Amino acid sequence: MLETLDLTRHLDRRSYVREITRRQIQLRELGYQVYLQKRPVVLVFEGWDAAGKGGAIKRITEKLDPRGYVVYPISAPHGEDKTRHYLYRFWRRLPERGQIAIFDRSWYGRVLVERVEGFAGEAEWKRGYKEINSFERQLRQFGAILVKFWIHISREEQLRRFKERKAIGYKSWKLTEEDWRNREKWSAYEEAVEQMLVKTSTTTAPWTLVEGNDKYWARTKVLAMLVKILSAEIGYRPADPLHKKEEAATARRKGKRGRRT
Repeated sequence: MLETLDLTRHLDRRSYVREITRRQIQLRELGYQVYLQKRPVVLVFEGWDAAGKGGAIKRITEKLDPRGYVVYPISAPHGEDKTRHYLYRFWRRLPERGQIAIFDRSWYGRVLVERVEGFAGEAEWKRGYKEINSFERQLRQFGAILVKFWIHISREEQLRRFKERKAIGYKSWKLTEEDWRNREKWSAYEEAVEQMLVKTSTTTAPWTLVEGNDKYWARTKVLAMLVKILSAEIGYRPADPLHKKEEAATARRKGKRGRRT
């Protein structure tokens, strides 16, 4: 599935600013409708290290009401979470009705990092596909809106971003020795990702694949798809601020012509 993505897709900055602003305004309107309709929303972000998951999440939340969402950055389990079934820590973080929960990495760690790094045995991670599909099916049957994004970048682009993070002081904290170790296992992770996408992209919870080499393109696609999916799920079409602006400009031009005549 990853081979079908065109990683050369890109967007110039002017178009990016125009589209991202447009989608953020629509998302704010949809977020209010989610609250009114009392629909729980679960957003899942997976992708390579340095793929841009955090940047996409930031653009989603920038104009949302902060009372209506929560972001969970998921790392290795610890404390009570470590002593329970791996899905336990996600069950207890699910959103209440009318709220949005955003997972920066998720339960898919079972069939990705836990598989590749050996934290889960073969029987465990193979069983994980069925467990995850069942978990997501229960969420959907409850009435939750579930949207899953995989942000894909090339190995070369990841290396470029790693070097950039290392060179820029305020970004260097993002780069760890674990990131470099994971990079050495690219082929193993790629195989795990392919199997994950095939086995867990279901009719009720499909994956949305995002070309991530160009951050402008990736962020815009994520927000556009989220607007499309939420609109369909809650049966509400948000106003397009660009159309409103164009209509207002047309009305002003007509008014000026009328005064001159």
